[in-house]
This record gives sequence, structure tokens and C-alpha cells, in this order.
Amino acid sequence: MKNSFPNNLSSAECIQLKSDDISKPSCDDLINIFNEPFVIIDRHYQIVASNKAYRSSFQTQKNLEGKFCYEVSHNYDSPCSQHGEHCPLETVMRTGKSTSVLHIHKHGEEEEQVQISASPIHNDEGEIHYMGETMVTIPQEEKDPQLLVGRTPAILRLINILHRVAPTLSTVFIEGESGVGKDCVANYIHHYSKRNNKPMIVVDCGAIGETLIESELFGYEKGAFTGALKQKIGLIESAHGSTLFIDEIGELSLDLQTKLLRVLESSTIRRIGGTHYFDVDVRIIAATNQDVKKMVKEGKFRQDLYYRLATFPVHVPPLRERKADIPAIAEHFLQKLEDGAQHIPLPSDIIEILSSYDFPGNIRELRNIMERAVILSAGEFISEEHLTIDKNSHHLFSNEFDDVDVGDFPTDIPPYFPTQVEEDRRLPVYKQNSIKPRKPDLATVQQTLERHNGHRLSAAQELGISERTLYRYLQRISKMEEE
Repeated sequence: MKNSFPNNLSSAECIQLKSDDISKPSCDDLINIFNEPFVIIDRHYQIVASNKAYRSSFQTQKNLEGKFCYEVSHNYDSPCSQHGEHCPLETVMRTGKSTSVLHIHKHGEEEEQVQISASPIHNDEGEIHYMGETMVTIPQEEKDPQLLVGRTPAILRLINILHRVAPTLSTVFIEGESGVGKDCVANYIHHYSKRNNKPMIVVDCGAIGETLIESELFGYEKGAFTGALKQKIGLIESAHGSTLFIDEIGELSLDLQTKLLRVLESSTIRRIGGTHYFDVDVRIIAATNQDVKKMVKEGKFRQDLYYRLATFPVHVPPLRERKADIPAIAEHFLQKLEDGAQHIPLPSDIIEILSSYDFPGNIRELRNIMERAVILSAGEFISEEHLTIDKNSHHLFSNEFDDVDVGDFPTDIPPYFPTQVEEDRRLPVYKQNSIKPRKPDLATVQQTLERHNGHRLSAAQELGISERTLYRYLQRISKMEEE
């Protein structure tokens, strides 16, 4: 290829001429360097530029310039902060610093969790004019539905924190009331850690007797004590290269707390009856529902162990602080129960009752209530009498199932009331326009079954009952015919 520059120019002049001949890259050229979705937004929530990956994530290649970010990502008509979510733009503009947050983005009827990292973009005078935002989608196939369920600001803040600490090696200390799902949080951390190729090892200090817990944790050598007929590998050693979740750590004796502190400080252990220490590579996650700071003051928990465990403290919010998640969590439990899926989606009157209760037993209590409701409904639709809570007095009214003593609870958090459009979308066709479905009579069952040529599933779906309930009807019909 011929050189188009004159031969009488100096090398410096040639470089300058070449530089002037090449046009500067445009904004689109620059932002398309990013492999992940990237967007630039002004202080008025309007999109200034977006790369191809960002537009593809919303299944469009149309120009998004001038559209509001909340309109594109959430289908909202106002900023997401007005809908209970943390707005990264407002944080960046207010603080002048970068921020990270977990959001729920909508794509038509579908939703996905995305990790957003936002940073300020300054002009020549140092003023913030725009925000640059990258977006990383949490792949659906990596999301375990058994881990964390919900989309309220409280649970999204928690998930955002967990995603930051999960890939690290830091010790995590989980605090929260009984039944909030501390084990689920530990599972979530391990699931998104670099150690998820091995199973997480769990030890429940509250379920193992004080005399056994040491041998369970540290193992023992053959002949270490009467009955030690062979060597036993402890749970700490079993978790080598993985994660050890110590639940109810407040139950550990002070002597064992000292030994656990040594493990954390030196990454070495010694089996009971052993003579030497050996290295272990274990990440420890601890949890408790007790007030550990109070235990430290009372001398029941070692202060140095507490500070060593609380490298990264995590507080799990109680269910009463995330009431909008109750429908999703209840339906999640129904999905896992035998014959429970037929009750999904829950009608608005059931959601109203559940949302008006404060759940002192938290998620564990909600799970028990839904399991009882499915049993008591005997295949029919779940109704108010199947719920073992009283929406007016906030206590369990069934003596047969009364296992929690509940007092009066505040009702300042409003319950979830779906709009008519949401209600129509939630209810199946056979439930719409009916307050309480009536049980089909035997003649209707027979006629429906004949209309479907004996196909039980199709007939059950039209009747709005489960196949098991239909089978009970058939048994009754058969018995009547025999008589």
C-alpha cells in the first residue's frame, strides 16, 4: 500500500498529520467496547446513550435515547425510588460516589435479577452531568428457587450484600430472629461462592449435645477415649476446600469457642487424642438468633471470637418487615407441597389475611400455616377456615393446631391489596367472578368426566379440583353404584 504522505515531512509532522487524519471515536464507539450492558443516563432519568448489549438485554435494537430509564427497565411511569426500590442515579447524584444495587428488571411478563454498578460522569468543571451504569444479569439457570424468595427492598438489599461477599473468603456472621431463613442465606452465600463445587457442611450446635459437639467438629483418633474404636473425621476437616456453616453458634461452650478461635486464626486443627496440628482450608459461616453482644457483656461468649466471626455481619430481616413478599413465599411453599400447586395463585382474600399477620415465627411459621391449609382443605380451594391464624385478633384460633403463643402486634404496615387488574390476572378462569367456589356435585363430576372421554386430568382442571379429589369423587360414585 502506497504511503500518501509527502516525503519532505519530518517524522513528527507525519505523526501529527496521521493523528489529524483519524477522526475521534464517537460515544457509541466507546460504549460498545463494553461486553456487558452499559447505559449513560442524565440527571433527569433520561437515557443519553446505550450500547448494543444493553438494548439486546431488553430484546430491542431500537434507539432508546430520550426514554426514561425506569420506563425501559421497570415499565414504570415514575422513578423506581417511588416504587420502593433503591435508585442508583439518585444516589450517584446525591453523593458523587459510585454505588451498586440489585434490581428486578422486567421484559414483558418476565422478570430477572440484575446487579447494577453505577458511577458518576463529570464535565470539565468537575460537575456531575451523567451517570454510567453497567448491568450484569444473574442467569436464570444459576438461581436456585429454594434459596431466597422475594423482591421487596429489604430482601433486595440483602441479596445485593450477599452477592458482594459470596465470592470472597471472608467469614460471615448471620444474625436474625428464629425462622427468618438464616440457613437459606448461608446456602445462598455458598451457592455463589468459588467453593460451590463441593457441598456445604452444616453443624447445628443446638441439636447436638454438649458432650458430642467437640468430637463432631474436630473428630478424634482411635483410642482417644472409651468407645473410640477407629479414627473419626470431624466436620471442620470434612469441609476442607468448602464451606462450614455453624448454626446456633451461641450454644457453644467457652472452651469450644477458644478452640474454634484457634481454627479461625491459624487455619489448623487437631483431632481429639491427636498429637499434631494440620492445615485446613475452610470458609466459616456462623449464625445465631441470640443477642451475641449481650452474651459478650455477660461473659457467655468470647469477645475475640465474636469480632473474628463478625468480619462481615449480615442481618436477615424478619417477615413482618417484608410483608409484600408474603404471597410469593406462600406460593413457593405451595409449589413444593404435594397437591399444593393447585392452590396457586392464592386469591386476594387469603393474601389479605396472611398480610395482616405479623408472623412471630417468621418464614418457618408461614410454611407451617400453608402446609396445614393444604391438609385441611382436603383437595378443595384454600379458604379462610383453613388458615390457622385470625386476621382480626392476630393469634392462632385453632386449639388443635395452636403451637405458637402470639400477643398483639402492630398493624402500621399496610397489607397487600391487589388491584382488580392484578386480581383478574392472578385468578384462574374457574375462580374469576366467584368469591368462594362451590364443590361440584356427583352428577356434574360424571358429566364432566364423560365430556372429556374419561380423561381425569382434563376433567379435574375444568372442575377446578385436583386429580386426587376427583379420584375421591369417583370412589363415592362407585360405592353408590354398588349399593
